Amino acid sequence: MAFLEYLSIPNFFDAPLAISSIPSILAGFPVSFGLTIVSFALALLLGLLLTLAQLSHFKILHWAARSFISFMRGVPMLVILFVIYFGFETAAFPAAVIAFTVSSSAFVSEVYRSSFLAVGQGQWDAAYSLGLPYRKTVRKVIFPQVFRISIPALGNILLDLFKGTSLAAMITVSEMFMNAQIIAGADQDYMTIYITIAILYWFFCWLMTIVQTMLEKRLA
Repeated sequence: MAFLEYLSIPNFFDAPLAISSIPSILAGFPVSFGLTIVSFALALLLGLLLTLAQLSHFKILHWAARSFISFMRGVPMLVILFVIYFGFETAAFPAAVIAFTVSSSAFVSEVYRSSFLAVGQGQWDAAYSLGLPYRKTVRKVIFPQVFRISIPALGNILLDLFKGTSLAAMITVSEMFMNAQIIAGADQDYMTIYITIAILYWFFCWLMTIVQTMLEKRLA
């Protein structure tokens, strides 16, 4: 305890309070992590569909996808969250999943699109010369390369999404940031608790970055 007091900065950071608050804050980690994984998985799928629509020869699909992506990239995630939660009277957790999914899918789609273009026409021509249909070409030839090219950018989207789950506290989802707010309000030491939650978010993002780096090396 004396060591923790040494780390404290009067009127700025209370180390004993920070340490004691960590278990309560981490009680919301499963919710934060669950929101991240579910939303990211759905965003990967929706982003792929949007990309295929963008690359489609059907102008209606192309412009519909472009319009959706433009709108989602231009509107703050918090606004989308409030529209879904308050406008459609959706339960808190599903509202957060939907909001994070549709918002992230726009950025995922742009990553996929640039990666599709990076593969090159030669890969398509080679697949077609072997008699592969469009869907099989995308699934067996193009998409594996697209995914490998996309990993660094998708990793950044995942990190942003994990940090963005803190917005779910605004609609009463009991994730890490909401737990931190409750503790800060009870102890009236907002600086200590916010520094603590910042360090925790950084730590988990650091771990995810390590996993991303390992995946990149494995698929290189």
